[in-house]
Amino acid sequence: MADERHVVVTLLTAFAALLLLAVLLSSLANRTILSTAALFLVAGFVLGDGALGLISLSPDDDMVGTLAELALFAVLFTDGMRVGWKDLRTAWRLPGRALGWGLPLTLVITALAAHYIVGLGWIESLLVGAILAPTDPVFAAALVGNEKVPPRLRQLLNVESGVNDGLALPFVMLFLAVAAGSDDLHLGDLGLELGLGVLIGVAVPWLAIKLEQTRWFSASTQYEPLNALAIGLLVLALGKATHGNLFLAAFSAGITVATFGERQRESFEHFGELIAELFKLAALLVFGALITPALLGSVGWTGWLFAVLALVAARPVAIWISFLGSGLSMREQAAVAWFGPKGFASVVYGLIVLSSGIAAGQEVFQLVAVTIVLSILLHSSTDIVVARGFDDERDVPAWFGIVRRIRDRKNGQSDK
Repeated sequence: MADERHVVVTLLTAFAALLLLAVLLSSLANRTILSTAALFLVAGFVLGDGALGLISLSPDDDMVGTLAELALFAVLFTDGMRVGWKDLRTAWRLPGRALGWGLPLTLVITALAAHYIVGLGWIESLLVGAILAPTDPVFAAALVGNEKVPPRLRQLLNVESGVNDGLALPFVMLFLAVAAGSDDLHLGDLGLELGLGVLIGVAVPWLAIKLEQTRWFSASTQYEPLNALAIGLLVLALGKATHGNLFLAAFSAGITVATFGERQRESFEHFGELIAELFKLAALLVFGALITPALLGSVGWTGWLFAVLALVAARPVAIWISFLGSGLSMREQAAVAWFGPKGFASVVYGLIVLSSGIAAGQEVFQLVAVTIVLSILLHSSTDIVVARGFDDERDVPAWFGIVRRIRDRKNGQSDK
C-alpha cells in the first residue's frame, strides 16, 4: 500500500511539474519542432523503470487501466463534438475518401506488414492494423492551425482525425475478441455491448438537450459549460452500470451533442478540449513509463522495420489510392499522406490489448509501442516544417492579407 501511494505521489508530482513546463513552453512549441506530447512521453520513459526507476508501473495496475479508460472516453467525447451530422454532410467529400477508403486500406496494409515481416498470425496482425489505423491531430497542430494551409486540407485532417478513433474501435474490439480464443468469443454479447453503448450515447444527450429546451429549464451562462460535462459523466456512469461499451457511448454522445445542441457544443468546446488534453498528457506520461530499453530492443530489426513501413508506406499508399481523381494538389496529397500520426487512441488501444491477457498481447503491444514512439518523434517534429511549405506566395491568394486585416479589425485587434 505504501509503495502504491509513493508511485501515485511521484506520478502526480511529475505530471504537475511537466504540465507547468509544457504551459511555459507552449508558445515556443507552436513555432518550432518542440512537442509537448513528446515531452511527456520522454519524461515518462526517463522516470520509469527504463531509466531512473522513480515511477514503477505495470500494465495490469488498476491505475493504468482506469486512466486509459477515462482518457479515451474524454477524447472520444470531445472528438465526437467536432463532427455533428451537419458538419459531415457539408464537408464529406474529401474526409469521406480518407475514412471510407483510407482507413480500411491502412488497416489492411499494416496487417500485411505485421504478418509477413514480423510473423504475427492473421488475427493478431489485423488487430495491430486496427490499433494503428487512427490518426491524432495533436501531432499536426502546426499544419491544421496555419491559415495559409488550404482550408480544405485543414478541414480534411480535422474531420478525419476526429472520426477515425471511433470508427476503428469496433474493429479493435472484434479482433481482440477473436484473438482471445473461440472459448471466450461471444459475438452476440459483443454486439450487445457495442449496441448498448451507442444507445446510451445517443439517448442521454438527446434527452438532456430536449429538457433544457423546454420552458421549465434553462441553464445560466455560468453553468452552461457544465451541461455537456454533466451529460458526459452520466453517459460514463450508465455505461459502467449497464456494461455498455464506454468508448462508443462517448463518441456517439459527442456526435449527438454536436447535432442537436449547437449552443451546448460551443459553450463546452474550449473547456472540454482542455480536459481531454490533460487526460492525454497524463496517459502519455504513463505510457512512456511502461516503455523500457528492453521492450524497445525486444522487437528486433523486423519490429523496427515494421514500424518504419507502418509510417512511410501503409498510410501513404492507402491515401494515394483513396485520393485518385480527388483534385488535391501533389503537395496537399503528400501532406495528408505523411500526417497520419499514431497517437493517443493507439496508445490506449495498445494498453487495452496488453491488459487483455491474450497470448500475443505482449508482442502486439511491443509493435504498437515502437510505432507510436517513432511516430510521435517524427510527426511532432515535422508538422511545422511541412506547414512552412505552404507559406509560398503561390499558395496564398492576393486577397489573403486584406481579408485577414478586415477580420482583425472586426475582432477589435490592432492592425500592426
